[in-house]
Amino acid sequence: MKTVIAGSSGRMGRMLVEAVLASPDLQLHGALDVAGSPALGQDAGAFLGRATGVTISADLEATLAGADVLIDFTRPEGTLAHLTACNRLGVKAVVGTTGFSDEQKAQIAELARTMALVMAPNMSVGVNVVLKLLDVAARALNEGYDIEVIEAHHRHKVDAPSGTALKMGEVLAQALGRDLKTCGVFAREGVTGERDPSSIGFATIRGGDIVGDHTVLFAGTGERIEISHRSSSRAGYAQGSLRAARFLAGQRTGLFGMNDVLGM
Repeated sequence: MKTVIAGSSGRMGRMLVEAVLASPDLQLHGALDVAGSPALGQDAGAFLGRATGVTISADLEATLAGADVLIDFTRPEGTLAHLTACNRLGVKAVVGTTGFSDEQKAQIAELARTMALVMAPNMSVGVNVVLKLLDVAARALNEGYDIEVIEAHHRHKVDAPSGTALKMGEVLAQALGRDLKTCGVFAREGVTGERDPSSIGFATIRGGDIVGDHTVLFAGTGERIEISHRSSSRAGYAQGSLRAARFLAGQRTGLFGMNDVLGM
């Protein structure tokens, strides 16, 4: 599959470029970055000391022309522009971008009526297995356990809580028959009163170069259960993204998640 990487000069973008170059069934077709990026005009493999013949560009239409799939880990506004172009040019898409508003998610769902895309707040296979475990745990621990979601990321992450933490909250709320919009607690300060037993709490940590840590705590009387996932590198996200791209080869239209990709 001819693959285009968006945000190719960033840390995740470089990991994706490296993963595609190492994959025997995927071809690096293009590399995108924002206008004004110092990486524009450079070879996409320069950071590896390798010439790929693919130049990093801000020309969306030209870069996507002839491609099969776009892998996008950028920002919501940029991703929407990329998906609109993909829809017009017949290019499928894997979206790992987080921080979308409800309105933006609705726009993506509308685009998926005429194109195929995989969208997930976390492309890691391990994280998506954890989401399944959380569903099982929440159903079994539905009484007498307080639930807290704790996440930690690097100092450069701009959205909070993380998309993965929010997805965990959504899975927990659905398993418990609740609505995260009404039961989610995202900040505590001052005299908050006793904890509402029906709430799902969130705690956010930002610092250093933490790739991504997520823990869900089920706190009961006399015991605590913790389900955690910790990323030591972005390689897991990249490999999951490639699996998503391969999955799209057999799809014409539709909005899919990693559960579909992994057959869960």
